[in-house]
Amino acid sequence: MSHGRHVTMLTEGTYPHVHGGVSTWCDQLVRGMPEVDFNVVALTGTGREPVTWELPRNVYRHSAVPLWGPPPHRSRRAPLRGRAHRRFTETYERFLHSLLDPGTDGFSAALYELAELARAGRLSTAMRSESVLRTLMSVWVRPGLATAAARPTIHDALTATDLLEHALRPLSVRIPQDCVAHAVSSGLATLPALAAKRLDGVPFLLTEHGIYLRERYLGYRSAAQRWPVKALMLGFYRELNSEGYRQADLITPCNQYNRRWEERGGAPADRIRTVYNGVDPHVFPEAGAEPEVPTLSWCGRIDPIKDLETLVRAYALMRAELPALRLRLFGPVPAGCEDYRTRLEKLAAELGVSDGITYEGRISQVAKAYAAGSIVMLSSISEGFPFSIIEAMSCGRTTVSTDVGGVREAVGDTGLVVPPREPELMARATLALLRDDERRAELGRLSRQRVVEKFTLHRSVDGFRHIYRELARGPVPVDPPRASQDAWTMADPWYRELAADGSAW
Repeated sequence: MSHGRHVTMLTEGTYPHVHGGVSTWCDQLVRGMPEVDFNVVALTGTGREPVTWELPRNVYRHSAVPLWGPPPHRSRRAPLRGRAHRRFTETYERFLHSLLDPGTDGFSAALYELAELARAGRLSTAMRSESVLRTLMSVWVRPGLATAAARPTIHDALTATDLLEHALRPLSVRIPQDCVAHAVSSGLATLPALAAKRLDGVPFLLTEHGIYLRERYLGYRSAAQRWPVKALMLGFYRELNSEGYRQADLITPCNQYNRRWEERGGAPADRIRTVYNGVDPHVFPEAGAEPEVPTLSWCGRIDPIKDLETLVRAYALMRAELPALRLRLFGPVPAGCEDYRTRLEKLAAELGVSDGITYEGRISQVAKAYAAGSIVMLSSISEGFPFSIIEAMSCGRTTVSTDVGGVREAVGDTGLVVPPREPELMARATLALLRDDERRAELGRLSRQRVVEKFTLHRSVDGFRHIYRELARGPVPVDPPRASQDAWTMADPWYRELAADGSAW
């Protein structure tokens, strides 16, 4: 099997176990290239998650790699002893220090030493030794590191070590040497690709839909751990993100917004190639007449990053002026987000608008979700290049969206874009469209025209077909100079706040 006909697709928490978003993109890519054989390696929570997609025939292998639960069977080896243990401890100490001090240059070398240990089935056991905890405690309190002032505890060390051990498990994954490794997000999905690139010479392609590192910062702001733990884990994600950017043969963001973040994070501009997401205009045809009752439609997964609180609050403001208005929410509640759905219901009850909101669940014919609305809404605090927007546009529906990720690039002048977390501004923009039938219809017409001209599925899949062929000729030898140690500090206010003041966390 040649490089050109063989791709290992690496996913995290998405395809083929979850519907929507990145998973839709993965399925489109696989089905759009029946001539290419795909090996799908999916990082999951427990490994027991069901496969929710019907995998096409060209997926010749699928394996789930659980990040949680007991260590993999072959990792249950005898503890390291003597010289091997001393070498591991020294490597691990350099690794930890690189996470807490962006000026330290030891992450890359240490990561690949840990990868060799993981491939031998020894890393999980090694990280469960008492010396690992002592090493972390000694690194945390070194002079000059901000974590020293936070007085980290043994409980902090146990928590951080557990999180790191689980995060590093993908290093043990071996992927075929005769393929192109395609990580469809930054972060943990890149670990097998990085190891394969360094140890086996496998070409490495990195695609980003959302900015993975930024989403980790957003997530950790509300996490329960103390600041020393957060500082360590965000340091890990920061260094892993930068290593992925340095080592990838090509980086394919799905919009220019992502490209700018990647360049700030140290990605070489000459190895970045933007490939927009696309939809099939035949699968998402003109929706036709609007519903008789004025209706707002939203489509996605019920998840905090979609910030549906803002949408519910905006809807309540609009209901005060337009009592007949309805809000229909289409999409599943992923495991772990059940409490979020309950929170939304309580908020709607407090605002007195529960009677106007319906939760429709997952819908098999997604185009009907967009047709159900007079306007399609998006309220997210983070996105890549959202399918829900370009699908709605393909259906001839105008949109009101938050200004995140590549939304503005997708919408152009065919819909309205408002700042995130601003329900009053969202309500005002939406009411303006609801009160202007002629403008709404014209924007809907322009929306479909924009998709047909710029964002078709054929154009997107063909872009990756050419990239696979290009990389099949072999990896590009890369290891450019390290990006400025302050690259992410300057680029990202979340990291800047973390580095400056642990009390904020």
